[in-house]
Amino acid sequence: MTYISFCTHSTMRSQTIWRSFGLLQLQRQSISYRKPITYRALQTASPIATSRPIPNFAFAFDIDGVLLRASKPIPGAADSLALLKEQGIPFILLTNGGGKHETERVAEISEKLGVPLDATDIVQSHSPFAELVKGSDESNALEHKCVLVAGGDGDNCRRVAEQYGFKNVVTPADILMAYPAVWPFSKNFSDYYKKFARPLPTPINFKDPSKSLKIDAVFVFNDPRDWALDTQVIMDLLLSSQGRMGTLSKKNGRFDLPNHGYQQDGQPHLYFSNPDLWWAAAYPLPRLGQGGFREALEGVWAATTGGPSKGIELKKTVIGKPYQFTYEFAERQLLQNRLRTFGSSANFTPLENVYMVGDNPESDIRGANSYRSEIGSSWHSILVRTGVYSGGEPAWIPQTIADDVHKGVQWALKRSSWPAA
Repeated sequence: MTYISFCTHSTMRSQTIWRSFGLLQLQRQSISYRKPITYRALQTASPIATSRPIPNFAFAFDIDGVLLRASKPIPGAADSLALLKEQGIPFILLTNGGGKHETERVAEISEKLGVPLDATDIVQSHSPFAELVKGSDESNALEHKCVLVAGGDGDNCRRVAEQYGFKNVVTPADILMAYPAVWPFSKNFSDYYKKFARPLPTPINFKDPSKSLKIDAVFVFNDPRDWALDTQVIMDLLLSSQGRMGTLSKKNGRFDLPNHGYQQDGQPHLYFSNPDLWWAAAYPLPRLGQGGFREALEGVWAATTGGPSKGIELKKTVIGKPYQFTYEFAERQLLQNRLRTFGSSANFTPLENVYMVGDNPESDIRGANSYRSEIGSSWHSILVRTGVYSGGEPAWIPQTIADDVHKGVQWALKRSSWPAA
């Protein structure tokens, strides 16, 4: 059994994701686009005859601002990935982006770069959410419970969650279209929402709250498009009793309870998949990301409850770069990709170095610098100038700064004394 640890926003320590629920020991489960992997399994793979030298290093690449910008290839990106594939050097795309299923996202990237990739070559910000479907046992599984999924275009994220295995997924748009009064200022978007909104599995029952729509977990899969609606619906749930829409917990504000009674009444746990405040888009200056929405929500929470100044915390779980678990997850996938190429022969050439190429000091560089590998590999941070970072001394100092991904890869190959450098 392998246990999964996530990090909260307030600490870089690994924490068990189910501990946020008061549960322990989450067992790894398979998801639709990759098989489950353990370190023991990695050591027992069938050998594959190969005369190729086996590299003791690999790469992890951010996407936006490193390989692509505004969906257009950054010069040198395609050539760099093609070279690594030709040389049999494992790599993975490690992104805080998302909003689409891994198979769909990697197909688009393959087409844009002209480099064949598959779903095992990518880890998106919300990929680990799939491991919450089954849970540690039947009572803890979210597979058949009702979850709210926010963010992304249309209902793309709902469909991703369903592909992961969640059977009962609601979006804020579903709630709005059933009860327009929940946020009266979104009526201008009703033509957009009605294209994908679905009937609620259970109505909101103001007369008998015990029969009202109950939400068991809230996931922010991707950057929300309608911050106001999503903020209102999530706040309603955080202040509810037992996660039932249309209710208000009587425990809120009680000084005799932990956290002054807030989030002490069976409210759904809140998950964010991406902590990035900024990301590189088509506009010359960085744009607000999912981290901006989280900060805005925390501001509303603090204004409502008193927040940290009153000793009141917004309890949540945040994954994605720079947190430890995301890098653990990516490293396991890198090991599996090595085995797919070299078989058990890869065990005789351990993975010693991983080069993280990114454009965001707060996520890519901070994560690589802080990561502590379970297998003892060293992660080396390479900061490129083609995205969020454009110059000056970064908040987190990389091992090297390169003008672009091509130069970053060449630096790493020379450092590893690889013949193709």
